[in-house]
Amino acid sequence: MPEDLTYKSAGVDIDEGERFVRLISPMVKETFRKEVLTGLGQFGALFELDTGKYKRPVLISGTDGVGTKLKIAFMCDRHDTIGIDLVAMCVNDILTSGAEPLFFLDYLATGRLMAEKASEIVGGIVRGCKESGCSLIGGETAEMPGFYREDEYDLSGFAVGVAEREKVVNGSTVSHGDIIVGISSSGLHSNGYSLVRKVFFDLKALRPDTFMEEFGRTLGEELLEPTRIYVTAFNLLKDAGHNIKAMAHITGGGIPGNLPRALPEGMEAVIRTGSWPEQPVFQVIRKTGNISEEEMKKAFNLGIGYIIILPPDQGDRAVSLLKSSGYESFIIGEIQKGSAGIRYV
Repeated sequence: MPEDLTYKSAGVDIDEGERFVRLISPMVKETFRKEVLTGLGQFGALFELDTGKYKRPVLISGTDGVGTKLKIAFMCDRHDTIGIDLVAMCVNDILTSGAEPLFFLDYLATGRLMAEKASEIVGGIVRGCKESGCSLIGGETAEMPGFYREDEYDLSGFAVGVAEREKVVNGSTVSHGDIIVGISSSGLHSNGYSLVRKVFFDLKALRPDTFMEEFGRTLGEELLEPTRIYVTAFNLLKDAGHNIKAMAHITGGGIPGNLPRALPEGMEAVIRTGSWPEQPVFQVIRKTGNISEEEMKKAFNLGIGYIIILPPDQGDRAVSLLKSSGYESFIIGEIQKGSAGIRYV
């Protein structure tokens, strides 16, 4: 056995890990809210809940990853936006209950830790946390040689938010005649990428640097467009006094797989086909892959990333407010009595 066998020669570089922490510390601290009580590097992160702000606070948590969108980041060797996707997928989920995002933790696993690349990833997470108003208070970086390829990694995240118990949004008051408002997505978000890769890279043999006239940019740039975060949109409506009855984050499964989760028994969502515009990426995928409309609805958000259900007299005002604030929004349907879950007309 060689005399100089070390942990580093086995594939784990502790010094590189320490350098990584030094690189990310300044930008991570920029996300700290006043409730954060600890710095980086401790075994646990402390966050003091403001019990004066909430009479009966309920903590709401969620976890998610980015999925095979990571493969696009590897192909493009671009890692500065994938962290935004990670935060978005988690905070958009807990937002559906009316949660104010408080803090976020990330898990980064890689075959070989490269501090600069890892700091780019965390830079995206920081941007997502700033947009969401939550603190990146901790995380874990695992260097796992032999488990992942040296140039690949995986990401997961964990978000915790808070809401007043009486104001938790749970869909229980949704009733016949309520309006369904859809807020535009930024494109694919972080769902359907196994099918996307099949269409563009296996079927059509395109490259990430292929310029696409339909998108006005390269294929890789289009596919790496970050998932939109809807915290500000929710706050706009809440602060304006809108009665938000239910919300749905449109992820894997599309509208048919997610909107029914927000509805009480005996109510169904009637969606008006063609009531919002699709981004070109969905049209190209549909045509290029010869994919049926039913499959497209199941796999993708088709241009609607988030849905809010409001009383019928608040729909137009909500759409106007959202549009004036940069959130393209549309009345895409209404609630009716029924048991279909969702129905397109």
